[in-house]
Amino acid sequence: MQRTPRMVDITHKPDVIRVAVAEGFIKLRRETVERIRRGEVEKGDPLSIAALAAVMAVKNTPHIVMLAHNIPITSVKPEFDVREDGVLARVEVVTTAKTGVEMEALTAVAAALLNIWDVVKKYEKDEAGQYPNTKIEFIRVVRKVKGRGA
Repeated sequence: MQRTPRMVDITHKPDVIRVAVAEGFIKLRRETVERIRRGEVEKGDPLSIAALAAVMAVKNTPHIVMLAHNIPITSVKPEFDVREDGVLARVEVVTTAKTGVEMEALTAVAAALLNIWDVVKKYEKDEAGQYPNTKIEFIRVVRKVKGRGA
């Protein structure tokens, strides 16, 4: 029997503080990483653009993840660690709601990394216009807290 998709009823659940932290990595050419560090990316600062993309992605998660609840977001904290071979994006999302914010955190990380790729793609392409070294990987939830421990 095939079930019709539905949003889970969370009416009976109490509002509690909920936190989720997700992270992911974009592998880049060393030359591209150096451009980021020197502020020499033509489209602008990839990390600032990625931070705004992360916040916007959190706000739009119910439009992207079909059965996610539209919940009040109280905080979004994107952070970036520029490493020798790419950029680690980490986003913390906080709410006081009936359901968690894991999907919001994951969506934020994915959007942040996609925006970094978009901003630096000019420097990542090879002679044939391909991306032989660029990849997004390891997107995952690294921490989830519900209730007083948040």
